[in-house]
Amino acid sequence: MRIRFFYVAKTCLSIGALVTGGLLSADPVFAIESRHVVVVVWDGMRPDFVSEENTPALWKLAKDGVVFRNHHAVFPSATNVNGAALATGDYPSHTGLIANHEFRPNIDNRRPVDVEEPHVVRKGDELSGGKYIAAPTITELVQKSGGRSIIAASKTVGLLHDRHFDPREKNGVTLSAGMCWPNEVLGWVVGALGPFPKSHSGQDNWTTKALGNLLWKDGVPPFSLLWLGEPDLTQHETAPGAAPALRAIKSSDDNLGAVLSALDRSVGGTRAATDLFIVSDHGFSTIEREIELPKILADASFDVVTEFKSEPHTGQIMVVGGGGSVLFYVVQHDAAVTQRLVEFLQRSDFAGVIFTKKKLEGAFALDQGKIDTPDAPDVVMSFRWNENKNQFGVAGMIDADWQRAAGEGTHATLSRFDMHNMLIAAGPDFGRGQADDLPSGNVDLAPTILKILGISAPHRVDGRVLSEAMTGIELETLKPQTETIEATKRFSSGTWRQSLRISRVGSTIYLDQGNGKFEAPEK
Repeated sequence: MRIRFFYVAKTCLSIGALVTGGLLSADPVFAIESRHVVVVVWDGMRPDFVSEENTPALWKLAKDGVVFRNHHAVFPSATNVNGAALATGDYPSHTGLIANHEFRPNIDNRRPVDVEEPHVVRKGDELSGGKYIAAPTITELVQKSGGRSIIAASKTVGLLHDRHFDPREKNGVTLSAGMCWPNEVLGWVVGALGPFPKSHSGQDNWTTKALGNLLWKDGVPPFSLLWLGEPDLTQHETAPGAAPALRAIKSSDDNLGAVLSALDRSVGGTRAATDLFIVSDHGFSTIEREIELPKILADASFDVVTEFKSEPHTGQIMVVGGGGSVLFYVVQHDAAVTQRLVEFLQRSDFAGVIFTKKKLEGAFALDQGKIDTPDAPDVVMSFRWNENKNQFGVAGMIDADWQRAAGEGTHATLSRFDMHNMLIAAGPDFGRGQADDLPSGNVDLAPTILKILGISAPHRVDGRVLSEAMTGIELETLKPQTETIEATKRFSSGTWRQSLRISRVGSTIYLDQGNGKFEAPEK
C-alpha cells in the first residue's frame, strides 16, 4: 500500500523521526521525477529594472531563455489578487479574490479582512464547501495526480497556493511567512535556520534557504514555488529607483542565484530537467498625492465608514483602501447612494477608472475588469496616473489612498507601470535567447505549467498556454488584437471620460492600462 506524503506525521513520529524517517522524503514512486517546474516570484518587480547591473543572475538566465516583453498582471494589480491568478490561471472574477482587503460580512461583519490570513482562508473554505478560491490551484492538481509540491513564501500569499491544512489531505509542504503546514516541518526548519527573521531581506534569505537547502534535500518535486517579498516591501517604504529599492532587487537576484545553485547540486542533476519561471505579481508606481477618501466623502455628506462600530444601515458606505484602488460597499446596495457616489467620483480630480456592479453611465461594468464576484463591492475605483518621473528619475506617478504618504511607492491601479510586470522563462521546454512580444499574463502560467507536467485542468482556464515560446509543441498562428473601450458622462459643469485598453490573444484578454478625467468646458 502506498502511504501518502505526510500521512504518519501527526500520529507516531517525533520531530527527529519526521526529518530522518521520511516526512520530507519523496514517495518512492516519485523519488526522481522526470519533469520539474520552479516558479520564483519577485514581488513588485518592474521589468524595466532587469539589467546586467541590477540583476546579473536573472540577466544571464534571460539570455538562456525567453523574455516576455508584454506581460500583464490582472487588475487590481495587487499581490493576493495576482497570487490567486498565478495559482489557478483564472481571472479574479473566477478565483473569487479581487483585492488584498475585502469586506466579507460572512467572515467578519464589522471590518475588512486580509484575504490571505489563515483564519480568513479557513472560514472562507468552511462557508463555501472548500471553494474559498473558486478554481483549483496548480498544487491541488499536481497532488491529485500523485505528485508532490512545495510552496515557500516569505509573505502570507503562499497560503493561497496550497491552503489545505490537514496533512492527510495533501502531498506537499506550504511554508508561508514563517508559518508551515504540516506544522511539524517548521520545527526542523527553525532548528536549522533559526526563527523567521524580521528584516525583509532576512525573510527572503531564510525562505530561500529553507527551500533549497532543506525542503529540496531529498529531491525536487514536480512543482515548487518560491515567493520573495522584495523588492515590493522596500519599494513601499521608499520608492522605485531609490538606493534601498535597488539593493532589494539585488537581494532577490542573489536568492535566485541560490535557487539555481540548489538545482545544480540536487539529486539526479535536476537543473537540466527543470523549467524556471521568474515572474513578478505586479509592477510599481510612486505616490504623487495621498487621497484621504473617507474624509473627502464625509465632507460631501456621504455616510462613510472604514469599520462598522454599530449595526449598519441602508446607504452607509464601507470604504476599503487598496493602495492604488478602492472598493466601495453600499449597504443594501442603495441605488440612489451608489449613483451619487459614482457621480461624485467622476467629477473628482483623482478618479482614474470606475467600475460598478450595476451598469451606470460613464462607468464600466465589473465584468469588464474581470472582477465581478458574488462578494464584489458596488463600486471599484482605480486612481488616476501619469507618466511623470519620481525623485529618482523613474516614470510612473499615481494618486493613492490614505494609507501611504506621497513620495512612497505603491500599486494596484490601471497604470501601465502597475499592470505590466516581469516574466522570464528558461528550461528544456523553452527557446533560448528569445523575446516574446505577444501579450501574456499571470493567468498564463498555470495552463503552461500544467501542459509541461502533462496534467489536465478540470475546467477551461482563462489563461492560455504560452506555446509561441515553447519547443516541441505544435505552434498555432496567434494574432493579438487590441481595442480601447470608453465610457462618458456629461454634467452641466463638464464631461467625465474614462478609457480602458485591452489586448486579446485568442479568448484570453489582458488589461493594458486605463485612465479617466473630468474635463470642464472651455471658456
